[in-house]
Amino acid sequence: MLTEFNFFGAFMAPIVVYAIAALPVTMLIRFALWWTGIMKWFWHLALFEVALYTCVLCLMILFV
Repeated sequence: MLTEFNFFGAFMAPIVVYAIAALPVTMLIRFALWWTGIMKWFWHLALFEVALYTCVLCLMILFV
């Protein structure tokens, strides 16, 4: 069950913590895709990166 997180006396919604945790995971996947050359296949890079972040965030919410 998702509960609020206490951050120095300020309660934060779980989505905020997941959103912050999804950033380094997305950056790691993005770096791996650039290194392998797969990112050249995508026409609109910004749209793909937003979609990748959204997918990582949703997967973290579902499975963590």
